Amino acid sequence: MHATRRGGVAVRVPGVIMRGGTSKAVFFHERDLPADPAERDRFILAAYGSPDPYRRQIDGLGGATSTTSKVAVISDGRDRGVDVLYDFGQVSIDSALVDRRGNCGNISSAVGPFAVDEGLVEATDPVTIVRFLNTNTNKVIVAHVPTRDGRFHPVGDFELPGVPGTGARIQLDYVEPGGSVTGKLLPTGNVRDELEVPGLGTVEVSLVDAANPLVFVRWEALGLTGQENPEEIDADPALLGRIESVRAHAAVLSGITETPEEATHEVPSVPKLAFVGPPQDYLLSNGSPQSGEGTSLRAAMMSMGRVHRSYALTGGICTAVAAGLPGTLVNEVAGERSVPCLIGHPAGVLELSADVARQPDGTFSVPSVAGYRTARRLMEGTVLVPDELVR
Repeated sequence: MHATRRGGVAVRVPGVIMRGGTSKAVFFHERDLPADPAERDRFILAAYGSPDPYRRQIDGLGGATSTTSKVAVISDGRDRGVDVLYDFGQVSIDSALVDRRGNCGNISSAVGPFAVDEGLVEATDPVTIVRFLNTNTNKVIVAHVPTRDGRFHPVGDFELPGVPGTGARIQLDYVEPGGSVTGKLLPTGNVRDELEVPGLGTVEVSLVDAANPLVFVRWEALGLTGQENPEEIDADPALLGRIESVRAHAAVLSGITETPEEATHEVPSVPKLAFVGPPQDYLLSNGSPQSGEGTSLRAAMMSMGRVHRSYALTGGICTAVAAGLPGTLVNEVAGERSVPCLIGHPAGVLELSADVARQPDGTFSVPSVAGYRTARRLMEGTVLVPDELVR
Protein backbone atom coordinates (compact mmCIF):
# COMPACT_ATOMS: atom_id res chain seq x y z
CA MET A 1 0.00 0.00 0.00
CA HIS A 2 1.44 3.36 -1.03
CA ALA A 3 -1.02 5.48 0.94
CA THR A 4 1.14 7.34 3.45
CA ARG A 5 0.45 9.23 6.66
CA ARG A 6 2.65 12.16 7.62
CA GLY A 7 2.20 13.56 11.09
CA GLY A 8 -1.45 13.94 12.01
CA VAL A 9 -2.22 15.97 8.91
CA ALA A 10 -3.34 13.71 6.12
CA VAL A 11 -3.41 10.45 4.29
CA ARG A 12 -1.62 11.10 0.99
CA VAL A 13 -2.43 9.06 -2.14
CA PRO A 14 -1.28 9.73 -5.72
CA GLY A 15 -4.16 10.29 -8.13
CA VAL A 16 -4.95 11.41 -11.67
CA ILE A 17 -8.08 13.32 -12.69
CA MET A 18 -9.27 12.23 -16.11
CA ARG A 19 -12.17 13.16 -18.31
CA GLY A 20 -13.70 10.17 -20.01
CA GLY A 21 -16.45 11.02 -22.48
CA THR A 22 -18.90 13.34 -20.72
CA SER A 23 -17.78 12.41 -17.20
CA LYS A 24 -14.81 12.97 -14.91
CA ALA A 25 -13.20 10.74 -12.30
CA VAL A 26 -10.17 10.49 -10.07
CA PHE A 27 -8.10 7.47 -11.14
CA PHE A 28 -6.13 5.57 -8.52
CA HIS A 29 -3.80 2.60 -8.69
CA GLU A 30 -5.21 -0.09 -6.42
CA ARG A 31 -1.76 -0.53 -4.89
CA ASP A 32 -1.82 3.06 -3.61
CA LEU A 33 -5.13 2.84 -1.75
CA PRO A 34 -5.81 1.43 1.73
CA ALA A 35 -6.13 -2.35 1.52
CA ASP A 36 -9.09 -2.55 3.89
CA PRO A 37 -12.31 -2.03 1.84
CA ALA A 38 -14.06 0.03 4.52
CA GLU A 39 -11.01 2.23 5.04
CA ARG A 40 -10.67 2.62 1.28
CA ASP A 41 -14.26 3.84 0.94
CA ARG A 42 -13.82 6.28 3.80
CA PHE A 43 -10.78 7.69 2.03
CA ILE A 44 -12.66 8.01 -1.30
CA LEU A 45 -15.69 9.66 0.31
CA ALA A 46 -13.53 12.16 2.18
CA ALA A 47 -11.48 12.86 -0.94
CA TYR A 48 -14.66 13.76 -2.83
CA GLY A 49 -16.22 15.79 -0.01
CA SER A 50 -19.04 13.31 0.60
CA PRO A 51 -21.47 13.09 2.20
CA ASP A 52 -22.46 16.74 1.73
CA PRO A 53 -26.04 17.63 2.75
CA TYR A 54 -25.72 20.81 0.67
CA ARG A 55 -24.89 18.70 -2.43
CA ARG A 56 -21.88 20.89 -3.33
CA GLN A 57 -18.91 18.66 -2.38
CA ILE A 58 -17.18 21.91 -1.50
CA ASP A 59 -14.78 20.11 0.86
CA GLY A 60 -13.42 17.71 -1.75
CA LEU A 61 -12.69 16.92 -5.38
CA GLY A 62 -16.24 15.99 -6.38
CA GLY A 63 -18.03 18.21 -8.87
CA ALA A 64 -21.50 18.07 -7.24
CA THR A 65 -23.09 16.17 -10.14
CA SER A 66 -23.37 12.46 -10.80
CA THR A 67 -21.15 12.81 -13.89
CA THR A 68 -18.33 14.40 -11.89
CA SER A 69 -18.49 12.27 -8.74
CA LYS A 70 -16.96 9.05 -10.00
CA VAL A 71 -13.89 7.01 -9.12
CA ALA A 72 -11.80 4.47 -11.03
CA VAL A 73 -9.40 2.02 -9.40
CA ILE A 74 -6.91 0.32 -11.76
CA SER A 75 -4.75 -2.76 -11.21
CA ASP A 76 -2.75 -5.34 -13.17
CA GLY A 77 -4.96 -7.77 -15.07
CA ARG A 78 -2.49 -10.19 -16.60
CA ASP A 79 -3.48 -13.03 -14.29
CA ARG A 80 -7.07 -12.58 -15.55
CA GLY A 81 -6.13 -12.67 -19.23
CA VAL A 82 -6.37 -8.91 -19.82
CA ASP A 83 -4.07 -5.92 -19.58
CA VAL A 84 -5.68 -4.20 -16.61
CA LEU A 85 -8.58 -4.52 -14.18
CA TYR A 86 -10.90 -1.56 -13.76
CA ASP A 87 -13.21 -1.10 -10.79
CA PHE A 88 -15.76 1.72 -11.05
CA GLY A 89 -17.43 3.54 -8.19
CA GLN A 90 -20.28 6.06 -8.25
CA VAL A 91 -19.59 8.32 -5.31
CA SER A 92 -22.80 9.56 -3.73
CA ILE A 93 -22.91 13.30 -3.17
CA ASP A 94 -25.14 13.45 -0.10
CA SER A 95 -24.75 10.02 1.49
CA ALA A 96 -21.83 7.87 2.64
CA LEU A 97 -22.01 5.46 -0.30
CA VAL A 98 -19.67 4.34 -3.07
CA ASP A 99 -22.01 2.39 -5.35
CA ARG A 100 -20.25 -0.31 -7.39
CA ARG A 101 -23.25 -2.19 -8.77
CA GLY A 102 -22.68 -1.13 -12.38
CA ASN A 103 -20.14 0.28 -14.81
CA CYS A 104 -19.71 3.72 -16.40
CA GLY A 105 -19.04 3.74 -20.13
CA ASN A 106 -17.74 7.29 -20.13
CA ILE A 107 -15.12 6.57 -17.49
CA SER A 108 -14.34 3.31 -19.32
CA SER A 109 -13.12 5.42 -22.24
CA ALA A 110 -10.35 6.87 -20.05
CA VAL A 111 -9.08 3.50 -18.80
CA GLY A 112 -7.05 2.76 -21.94
CA PRO A 113 -5.37 6.19 -22.03
CA PHE A 114 -4.59 5.93 -18.30
CA ALA A 115 -3.10 2.45 -18.74
CA VAL A 116 -0.86 3.65 -21.58
CA ASP A 117 0.34 6.80 -19.83
CA GLU A 118 0.98 4.93 -16.57
CA GLY A 119 3.13 2.32 -18.35
CA LEU A 120 0.73 -0.54 -17.68
CA VAL A 121 0.51 -1.26 -21.42
CA GLU A 122 3.28 -0.80 -23.98
CA ALA A 123 2.22 1.66 -26.67
CA THR A 124 2.15 0.59 -30.33
CA ASP A 125 1.71 3.83 -32.28
CA PRO A 126 -0.52 5.05 -33.86
CA VAL A 127 -3.18 2.94 -32.11
CA THR A 128 -2.67 0.86 -28.98
CA ILE A 129 -5.11 -1.90 -28.11
CA VAL A 130 -5.92 -2.11 -24.40
CA ARG A 131 -8.01 -5.02 -23.13
CA PHE A 132 -9.46 -4.48 -19.70
CA LEU A 133 -11.92 -6.20 -17.44
CA ASN A 134 -14.56 -4.18 -15.65
CA THR A 135 -14.76 -5.92 -12.29
CA ASN A 136 -18.23 -4.50 -11.54
CA THR A 137 -19.82 -6.41 -14.42
CA ASN A 138 -17.11 -9.01 -15.16
CA LYS A 139 -17.20 -7.86 -18.79
CA VAL A 140 -14.25 -7.30 -21.12
CA ILE A 141 -13.90 -4.02 -23.01
CA VAL A 142 -11.38 -3.44 -25.79
CA ALA A 143 -10.15 0.14 -26.22
CA HIS A 144 -8.48 1.39 -29.40
CA VAL A 145 -6.32 4.20 -28.01
CA PRO A 146 -4.66 6.80 -30.31
CA THR A 147 -1.02 7.10 -29.29
CA ARG A 148 2.01 9.13 -30.34
CA ASP A 149 5.59 8.72 -29.10
CA GLY A 150 4.48 6.06 -26.67
CA ARG A 151 1.76 8.09 -24.96
CA PHE A 152 -1.95 8.72 -25.37
CA HIS A 153 -2.53 11.42 -27.98
CA PRO A 154 -5.75 13.26 -27.07
CA VAL A 155 -5.87 15.68 -30.01
CA GLY A 156 -8.19 14.98 -32.92
CA ASP A 157 -11.23 16.13 -34.88
CA PHE A 158 -13.90 13.89 -33.34
CA GLU A 159 -16.82 15.82 -31.84
CA LEU A 160 -18.60 14.37 -28.83
CA PRO A 161 -21.92 16.04 -27.92
CA GLY A 162 -21.72 17.36 -24.38
CA VAL A 163 -17.97 18.07 -24.54
CA PRO A 164 -16.63 21.36 -25.95
CA GLY A 165 -14.18 21.21 -28.84
CA THR A 166 -12.85 18.05 -30.45
CA GLY A 167 -10.54 15.20 -29.51
CA ALA A 168 -9.02 11.93 -30.68
CA ARG A 169 -11.66 9.25 -31.26
CA ILE A 170 -11.37 6.27 -28.91
CA GLN A 171 -13.24 3.18 -30.06
CA LEU A 172 -14.60 0.94 -27.33
CA ASP A 173 -15.72 -2.61 -28.12
CA TYR A 174 -17.97 -4.05 -25.43
CA VAL A 175 -17.61 -7.81 -25.70
CA GLU A 176 -20.79 -9.79 -24.89
CA PRO A 177 -22.27 -7.01 -22.73
CA GLY A 178 -25.54 -8.84 -22.02
CA GLY A 179 -26.37 -9.64 -18.39
CA SER A 180 -23.85 -7.23 -16.89
CA VAL A 181 -25.55 -7.01 -13.48
CA THR A 182 -28.52 -9.36 -13.50
CA GLY A 183 -26.90 -12.16 -15.49
CA LYS A 184 -29.59 -11.95 -18.19
CA LEU A 185 -30.04 -9.82 -21.29
CA LEU A 186 -33.76 -9.70 -20.42
CA PRO A 187 -33.85 -9.81 -16.60
CA THR A 188 -37.49 -10.97 -16.45
CA GLY A 189 -37.39 -13.02 -19.66
CA ASN A 190 -39.88 -10.58 -21.25
CA VAL A 191 -39.44 -7.77 -23.74
CA ARG A 192 -42.17 -5.87 -21.89
CA ASP A 193 -43.51 -5.92 -18.35
CA GLU A 194 -46.15 -4.09 -16.37
CA LEU A 195 -45.11 -2.43 -13.12
CA GLU A 196 -47.63 -1.70 -10.40
CA VAL A 197 -46.39 1.55 -8.91
CA PRO A 198 -48.20 3.14 -5.94
CA GLY A 199 -49.64 6.50 -6.94
CA LEU A 200 -49.13 5.83 -10.64
CA GLY A 201 -50.92 2.57 -11.27
CA THR A 202 -49.75 0.30 -14.07
CA VAL A 203 -46.67 1.45 -16.00
CA GLU A 204 -45.49 -0.44 -19.07
CA VAL A 205 -41.72 -0.90 -19.17
CA SER A 206 -38.97 -2.80 -20.94
CA LEU A 207 -36.13 -4.13 -18.79
CA VAL A 208 -32.86 -4.79 -20.64
CA ASP A 209 -29.38 -5.47 -19.22
CA ALA A 210 -26.49 -4.79 -21.58
CA ALA A 211 -23.37 -3.00 -20.26
CA ASN A 212 -25.70 -1.69 -17.54
CA PRO A 213 -29.34 -2.55 -16.79
CA LEU A 214 -31.94 0.02 -17.87
CA VAL A 215 -35.67 0.34 -17.39
CA PHE A 216 -37.26 2.00 -20.42
CA VAL A 217 -40.54 3.93 -20.20
CA ARG A 218 -42.43 6.06 -22.70
CA TRP A 219 -42.28 9.81 -22.05
CA GLU A 220 -46.05 10.01 -21.76
CA ALA A 221 -46.15 7.31 -19.06
CA LEU A 222 -44.95 9.96 -16.61
CA GLY A 223 -46.85 12.86 -18.12
CA LEU A 224 -43.97 14.12 -20.26
CA THR A 225 -43.76 14.96 -23.96
CA GLY A 226 -40.05 14.77 -24.79
CA GLN A 227 -39.85 18.54 -25.14
CA GLU A 228 -38.76 19.03 -21.54
CA ASN A 229 -35.18 20.06 -20.82
CA PRO A 230 -33.24 18.49 -17.91
CA GLU A 231 -33.61 21.56 -15.70
CA GLU A 232 -37.41 21.43 -15.94
CA ILE A 233 -37.53 17.82 -14.81
CA ASP A 234 -34.94 18.27 -12.06
CA ALA A 235 -36.87 21.26 -10.67
CA ASP A 236 -40.01 19.21 -10.02
CA PRO A 237 -39.54 17.21 -6.78
CA ALA A 238 -42.91 15.44 -7.14
CA LEU A 239 -42.01 14.29 -10.65
CA LEU A 240 -38.56 13.13 -9.51
CA GLY A 241 -40.27 11.14 -6.77
CA ARG A 242 -42.53 9.38 -9.29
CA ILE A 243 -39.58 8.64 -11.56
CA GLU A 244 -37.60 7.15 -8.69
CA SER A 245 -40.59 5.07 -7.64
CA VAL A 246 -40.74 3.51 -11.12
CA ARG A 247 -36.97 2.89 -11.10
CA ALA A 248 -37.05 1.39 -7.61
CA HIS A 249 -39.91 -0.99 -8.44
CA ALA A 250 -38.07 -1.98 -11.63
CA ALA A 251 -35.02 -2.82 -9.51
CA VAL A 252 -37.14 -5.31 -7.57
CA LEU A 253 -38.66 -6.81 -10.72
CA SER A 254 -35.14 -7.15 -12.18
CA GLY A 255 -33.93 -9.03 -9.11
CA ILE A 256 -31.37 -6.35 -8.26
CA THR A 257 -32.93 -5.50 -4.89
CA GLU A 258 -35.54 -7.08 -2.67
CA THR A 259 -37.48 -3.89 -1.92
CA PRO A 260 -38.01 -0.48 -3.55
CA GLU A 261 -36.62 1.15 -0.41
CA GLU A 262 -33.36 -0.78 -0.77
CA ALA A 263 -33.11 0.36 -4.38
CA THR A 264 -33.52 4.02 -3.43
CA HIS A 265 -31.21 4.10 -0.44
CA GLU A 266 -28.57 1.46 -1.21
CA VAL A 267 -28.50 0.90 -4.99
CA PRO A 268 -29.31 4.26 -6.63
CA SER A 269 -27.10 3.58 -9.66
CA VAL A 270 -28.91 0.63 -11.30
CA PRO A 271 -31.11 0.07 -13.06
CA LYS A 272 -30.99 3.45 -14.71
CA LEU A 273 -34.25 4.81 -16.08
CA ALA A 274 -34.56 6.08 -19.65
CA PHE A 275 -37.45 7.90 -21.30
CA VAL A 276 -37.96 6.94 -24.95
CA GLY A 277 -40.20 8.06 -27.78
CA PRO A 278 -40.21 8.37 -31.57
CA PRO A 279 -37.99 11.00 -33.23
CA GLN A 280 -39.11 14.60 -32.83
CA ASP A 281 -37.72 18.09 -33.16
CA TYR A 282 -36.62 19.52 -29.79
CA LEU A 283 -34.22 21.99 -28.21
CA LEU A 284 -30.85 20.86 -26.94
CA SER A 285 -29.67 21.90 -23.48
CA ASN A 286 -27.69 24.76 -25.03
CA GLY A 287 -30.86 26.12 -26.67
CA SER A 288 -30.05 25.12 -30.24
CA PRO A 289 -32.60 23.15 -32.28
CA GLN A 290 -32.18 19.42 -32.89
CA SER A 291 -34.06 17.91 -35.81
CA GLY A 292 -35.75 14.56 -35.35
CA GLU A 293 -34.61 13.62 -38.84
CA GLY A 294 -31.47 11.53 -38.74
CA THR A 295 -32.27 10.11 -35.29
CA SER A 296 -33.74 6.77 -34.32
CA LEU A 297 -35.53 7.97 -31.20
CA ARG A 298 -35.80 10.81 -28.69
CA ALA A 299 -34.45 9.76 -25.31
CA ALA A 300 -33.14 10.98 -21.98
CA MET A 301 -31.93 9.05 -18.99
CA MET A 302 -31.72 9.51 -15.25
CA SER A 303 -28.47 9.25 -13.30
CA MET A 304 -28.45 9.20 -9.49
CA GLY A 305 -31.81 10.94 -9.26
CA ARG A 306 -31.17 13.67 -11.84
CA VAL A 307 -31.44 13.89 -15.63
CA HIS A 308 -28.18 13.09 -17.39
CA ARG A 309 -27.04 16.18 -19.31
CA SER A 310 -26.06 14.03 -22.28
CA TYR A 311 -26.41 10.21 -22.41
CA ALA A 312 -24.26 7.70 -20.56
CA LEU A 313 -22.32 5.39 -22.87
CA THR A 314 -23.39 2.22 -21.04
CA GLY A 315 -26.96 3.53 -21.21
CA GLY A 316 -26.51 4.14 -24.92
CA ILE A 317 -25.22 0.62 -25.42
CA CYS A 318 -28.23 -0.82 -23.61
CA THR A 319 -30.55 1.44 -25.63
CA ALA A 320 -28.99 0.34 -28.92
CA VAL A 321 -29.34 -3.30 -27.91
CA ALA A 322 -32.95 -2.78 -26.84
CA ALA A 323 -33.66 -1.13 -30.19
CA GLY A 324 -32.58 -4.38 -31.86
CA LEU A 325 -34.83 -6.59 -29.70
CA PRO A 326 -38.28 -6.97 -31.33
CA GLY A 327 -41.11 -6.09 -28.99
CA THR A 328 -39.31 -3.73 -26.60
CA LEU A 329 -40.57 -0.19 -26.16
CA VAL A 330 -37.32 1.03 -27.68
CA ASN A 331 -37.74 -1.17 -30.75
CA GLU A 332 -41.33 0.05 -31.10
CA VAL A 333 -40.40 3.75 -31.18
CA ALA A 334 -37.26 3.26 -33.29
CA GLY A 335 -38.60 0.70 -35.76
CA GLU A 336 -36.48 0.29 -38.88
CA ARG A 337 -34.38 3.29 -37.83
CA SER A 338 -32.66 1.22 -35.12
CA VAL A 339 -29.54 0.23 -37.14
CA PRO A 340 -27.33 2.07 -36.52
CA CYS A 341 -29.01 3.46 -33.43
CA LEU A 342 -28.96 7.27 -33.36
CA ILE A 343 -30.10 8.45 -29.93
CA GLY A 344 -31.36 12.03 -29.79
CA HIS A 345 -30.50 13.16 -26.23
CA PRO A 346 -30.23 16.48 -24.34
CA ALA A 347 -26.77 17.34 -25.71
CA GLY A 348 -27.01 15.99 -29.27
CA VAL A 349 -26.99 12.64 -31.03
CA LEU A 350 -25.19 9.47 -29.92
CA GLU A 351 -24.49 6.83 -32.59
CA LEU A 352 -23.94 3.21 -31.64
CA SER A 353 -23.79 -0.08 -33.52
CA ALA A 354 -25.09 -3.15 -31.70
CA ASP A 355 -24.61 -6.66 -33.01
CA VAL A 356 -27.83 -8.39 -31.89
CA ALA A 357 -28.19 -12.02 -33.02
CA ARG A 358 -31.21 -14.32 -32.76
CA GLN A 359 -30.31 -17.83 -31.60
CA PRO A 360 -31.92 -21.06 -32.91
CA ASP A 361 -33.97 -21.35 -29.70
CA GLY A 362 -35.48 -17.91 -30.27
CA THR A 363 -33.40 -16.10 -27.65
CA PHE A 364 -31.01 -13.27 -28.44
CA SER A 365 -27.30 -12.72 -27.88
CA VAL A 366 -25.15 -9.62 -28.23
CA PRO A 367 -21.63 -10.51 -29.41
CA SER A 368 -20.43 -6.90 -29.29
CA VAL A 369 -21.35 -3.24 -29.29
CA ALA A 370 -19.05 -0.50 -30.57
CA GLY A 371 -19.08 3.04 -29.22
CA TYR A 372 -16.87 6.10 -29.56
CA ARG A 373 -15.63 8.63 -27.02
CA THR A 374 -12.85 11.11 -26.33
CA ALA A 375 -10.78 11.47 -23.17
CA ARG A 376 -8.13 13.69 -21.62
CA ARG A 377 -5.72 13.59 -18.70
CA LEU A 378 -6.55 16.72 -16.71
CA MET A 379 -4.37 16.68 -13.60
CA GLU A 380 -1.97 14.50 -11.67
CA GLY A 381 -0.89 14.92 -8.09
CA THR A 382 -1.51 13.86 -4.51
CA VAL A 383 -4.91 13.54 -2.88
CA LEU A 384 -4.94 14.62 0.77
CA VAL A 385 -7.48 13.45 3.34
CA PRO A 386 -7.38 14.12 7.12
CA ASP A 387 -6.25 11.00 8.89
CA GLU A 388 -9.20 11.13 11.30
CA LEU A 389 -11.66 10.74 8.42
CA VAL A 390 -10.07 7.50 7.22
CA ARG A 391 -9.33 5.57 10.42
